[in-house]
Amino acid sequence: MSFSSLVKEELLRIHPEKQCCMLSELSALTQACASLRLAGRGRVKVVYETESAPLAKRIFLLLKKRLEISPTLEFTRYKRLGGRRVSVLTVPEAESRRLLIALHMLQESDEGAVYRGVPRAAMTRRCCRASFVRAAFLGAGAVTTPERGYHLEFTSAESRAETLMKILEKSGIQSSATQRRGAKVVYIKKGDDVVSALALMGAHSSLLEMENIRIRRDGRNQANRARNCDEANLKKQLTAGAKQAQAIVSYSLKNSLGALPRDLQELGRIRMLHPEASLEELGQMLAVPVGKSGVNHRMRKLMAIIEAQPENKDEVNDQA
Repeated sequence: MSFSSLVKEELLRIHPEKQCCMLSELSALTQACASLRLAGRGRVKVVYETESAPLAKRIFLLLKKRLEISPTLEFTRYKRLGGRRVSVLTVPEAESRRLLIALHMLQESDEGAVYRGVPRAAMTRRCCRASFVRAAFLGAGAVTTPERGYHLEFTSAESRAETLMKILEKSGIQSSATQRRGAKVVYIKKGDDVVSALALMGAHSSLLEMENIRIRRDGRNQANRARNCDEANLKKQLTAGAKQAQAIVSYSLKNSLGALPRDLQELGRIRMLHPEASLEELGQMLAVPVGKSGVNHRMRKLMAIIEAQPENKDEVNDQA
């Protein structure tokens, strides 16, 4: 089962109790799953279609409990969907009118009924915004598996995408929109905003799973960065040690290390034998062990003496 399916399965177990939240869910589900069927003389039927049987049951119960509307339920198969079975809920004409008025899609006046087209939006109460976003996700939402990254999206009609984006923004969630196959897609990319969206909808178990995956992935990334840093430092150390050893060998062939102070003689011989060793390791190889800072101080003095030799200056100039 995909991560999207797990989130939807969890959300389907949440049932709104407040009348306002039920209406908010119906608004979002009408946007995502419903269409209007013209019956002539201005008469319309609201028809909900969904491949999810549990979602069809949810729509049925919301209509029944909130508006005392009893739609007819039937199943059909569409070749364009690969022969998959689709649940179809049809609201009768008279009750469709009442439903559209309740959702503020139809407004009656002295001049007649005016069709607004966009269902009522839940903007004020947080509980209603949560219900709206939850239903929008159940109807036409998807979320990427956390291992692959952070991406949550809603497919919406052009005229309704702006409403959803405003609701998300009012809830502190940043979203963007793009066009895909003739539909508007509202999407969320930032990890924190995806987590906030899941929390708003009430998918707490899925949220915890995503956070666990985030922690594991961040841990792996930190381990990789530390390993890369160690490898870079080791490479730098080996390069510096090899250059020091080469410079000391070149100096010893033209001059005698015996002319140097004893501590520098000892350090020079050890460096020639161990070009791969770190300064700390070199310090432990000395007759009288010293720390890293002491070895670094001696090495600087030794290299300054070597670089001060005229022949070494000429080599440097020639290489330049």
